Formats: sequence, structure tokens, C-alpha cells
Amino acid sequence: MFAEAVMCLALNMYWEAKNQSMIGQVAVGQVVMNRVKDSRYPNTVCEVVYQGEHRPSWKDPTKEHPVRHRCQFSWYCDGKSDEPNKDSKQWFKAMDYARIVYSGRIAYDLTEGSTHYHATYVRPSWAKTKTRTTRIESHIFYRWEK
Repeated sequence: MFAEAVMCLALNMYWEAKNQSMIGQVAVGQVVMNRVKDSRYPNTVCEVVYQGEHRPSWKDPTKEHPVRHRCQFSWYCDGKSDEPNKDSKQWFKAMDYARIVYSGRIAYDLTEGSTHYHATYVRPSWAKTKTRTTRIESHIFYRWEK
């Protein structure tokens, strides 16, 4: 369970923020953990990361794949390979940071309770319905108001 959760978290941190510093990657990981704690989202890391619309594969109807552009995190349903370069320094860092985030060893939430973020170069319509909390590197973070 721990290993699977860390792998899912690391994949999200890698694909969403692999070119950012530790702070940028940790913030992305904290959003996933904030969603796990929020009753509006699934209650495991992997379910949060892979949340989105799925349909049976045309090759093998017993397997499902994500519907393009209908996921919570764009890397998962962009039609590209989700396999990281596991020999890269970026992957090793993402795994290390994911272990730290998942274990809760960082007491301060850099995102101030955020459950959403987007890259600075996009303007999603949902952003108007959330409260902006902070900007960390190339992401802007938001939270629901309860």
C-alpha cells in the first residue's frame, strides 16, 4: 500500500512539476494529499491521481483507459506515455519527495490547503469558483471554501 501510494504520488509530481525545485514538486504532492483528506475526492492517493472518466479499451474490453482530456491531472489522459525515465535524476528526486510528502514529514502545507492548481500559462474556467492561495514557481494554487 505504501509503495503503491508513493509511486502514484511520485508519478504525479514528476509529470506535473519535474522541472521545478523541491518546493514546487512538494506543493504539487501536497495538493494530492489535500484531496485525499477532502470528502469530495477519492480517499487514496492512486484514486486521486487517476481520477477521471474511463472507457473500455478497443483492444481489450476488460481493460479501461482514461478518456483524453477528462482527467484531474492532464498528464494522465493526454494520450502520451505515462512511463517516466526511471534512470533520470528527476525521477529519483520525485520518488524522494513523494516519500517525504506521503509520510507527512513536512508539517507546513505550502499550498495553504489547496485542492487545485494550474500552470501559470493557462486560465481554466474553474479558477473563478475557487479561492487563490498562492503561486509557487509555475503553478497557481486554489482551495474550495467550505
